[in-house]
Amino acid sequence: MALLSPLLALAITVAVGVGLFLLLGKDPASGLRMFFVEPVKNLYALSELSVKATPLILIALGLAVCYRANVWNIGAEGQYIFGALGAGWVAMQAGPGTAWMGHFMVLPILLAGVGGGMAWAAVVALLRDRFNANEILVSLMLVYVANFLLGWLVTGPWQDPLGHNFPQTITFLPQTQVPRLVRGLRANLGLPIALVAVAVFTAFLFRTYRGFALQVGGLAPQAARYAGFSSRGALWTALLISGGMAGLAGGLEAAGPLGQLTPYVPAGYGFAAIIVAYVGRLNPVGIVFSGVLMSMFYIGGELAQSRLGLPKALTGVFQGLLLFSLLACDTLIVYRLRWQRAAHAASAAPGPRAAAAGSER
Repeated sequence: MALLSPLLALAITVAVGVGLFLLLGKDPASGLRMFFVEPVKNLYALSELSVKATPLILIALGLAVCYRANVWNIGAEGQYIFGALGAGWVAMQAGPGTAWMGHFMVLPILLAGVGGGMAWAAVVALLRDRFNANEILVSLMLVYVANFLLGWLVTGPWQDPLGHNFPQTITFLPQTQVPRLVRGLRANLGLPIALVAVAVFTAFLFRTYRGFALQVGGLAPQAARYAGFSSRGALWTALLISGGMAGLAGGLEAAGPLGQLTPYVPAGYGFAAIIVAYVGRLNPVGIVFSGVLMSMFYIGGELAQSRLGLPKALTGVFQGLLLFSLLACDTLIVYRLRWQRAAHAASAAPGPRAAAAGSER
């Protein structure tokens, strides 16, 4: 049932979606086709699907490590933004003199993205470690700080002087942009990086001592302390890995499809990846399938908006429905509903005479 629960949740989401299309006066078949057929109908659509799925998979892999260690990082969106800032700053330093490096320039750019995400996650780890601050609130609030910092940079120090006062940086040079896999399509090097990361995280979580220690600390903190596993080490390891993966996703996005920094770098991937991690059962292989499903929701929502005139918020509605349905299914796996008759409940309650006798005593 634990394996079938995500499939049941998807079926419930589709059923509710059909009802929403009917309420909005749209053909349910056309609406479902936008979400489940159009994103995979040809090579171009699959390329766009990979562009959306890559950051979701990378961020969800890091979050899976956090959640298995019982560390609740909700601010991956902020770490994603900081990764884009780090990668963007390195990309803007490139000039004509770095043309000889070719696409090898991408390596320091992505490393800067990883470093930016880790640095922002380290703030959360430090406040939790030294001051016992709640990592849920701290990581979430730091998302807004990162967002405001991005807005200030692209309208101030990093603004393109030839950009007609638009809030954006210069367009990154060709040698600083992530190479594409196929000419004419937007699928880039991020896709194989994400697949390699899946294999690495699978081995880390299920075949290494450190991964075992993290999971024991999340499932049974007292047993972990008895075994000598460091809770501080688990906290820092989980948050730095999570922040680094979110930063890598931000770097790939900034130096890939975007090619510059704008206020629209944050696309909600950090929050959507929470759903991806849980629908994937916190398993790297499952995260691949849930990441593809979530990216289909993104693309389907955009197509439904442009072709059917449906509201943009429909994407968020489908994401929320999927998470809510999954939580409900998981609850019913652990707990069983027991219906009791009202007559039985009434007979168990004391009658008026018994209550009067009790008051007299």
